[in-house]
Amino acid sequence: MSSQKIVGDDLYSNMDFTVDLKKPLVFQVGYLGEAYDEWVHKPIVSKESPRFFANRYLESLTRTVWWVIPIVWLPVICYTQMLAVRRGLQWTAVAPTMLFGTFAWSFIEYSMHRFLFHVKTKRYWSNTAHYLLHGCHHKHPMDGYRLVFPPAATAGFCALFWPIVNLLFARNLAPSFFGGGLLGYVLYDLTHYFLHHGVPFNDASRKIKRYHLHHHFKVQTKGFGITSEFWDWVFGTLPPAIR
Repeated sequence: MSSQKIVGDDLYSNMDFTVDLKKPLVFQVGYLGEAYDEWVHKPIVSKESPRFFANRYLESLTRTVWWVIPIVWLPVICYTQMLAVRRGLQWTAVAPTMLFGTFAWSFIEYSMHRFLFHVKTKRYWSNTAHYLLHGCHHKHPMDGYRLVFPPAATAGFCALFWPIVNLLFARNLAPSFFGGGLLGYVLYDLTHYFLHHGVPFNDASRKIKRYHLHHHFKVQTKGFGITSEFWDWVFGTLPPAIR
């Protein structure tokens, strides 16, 4: 399927279909077929929040303000640590177990971003799913309402990982480790929001913001770490020198 170039800022065509950004997007993008990957990685730099669904209820589920994340998940994290103690984990072991979980999250963060969020798709439903999961963020990187994960989506991932953690860890360690991973996720989502909408306040914050924006606007196949560049260094996906 051959493709044409972008026409202006709001239209993209292939032989059979044109995406109109003035209309709900989610059920359009799948029709781009093989042209989808090229289209979604040409960002539109605007704070405007495009419409995803015609249905108002579905549309509301895709929009999340950043402060909802700590409000929803910090109490859950506290509960997991209390549960671990009730199961027999010593208080002195809570902090190191949580830290291990947070470190494990950093690997999950990197792996999901590299191998799931940046998988290439070309069929209707895979394009549609990818757009909902991560493609929309690369197309509209400054959309402040779709930078953090909606709690319902995060709950789905929690439901997937919780039985795995319980299978791999002792009964008293599992809740604390899981809570540490969830804390890593919260730090990741808040950091991600800051990198797009916050004002750097020191050299470290300026460096990590520059690192992430380089991933969006220069080399989208490198720099998959959000909260740290550690795993990019380990697996050789550091971007070229950032100026």
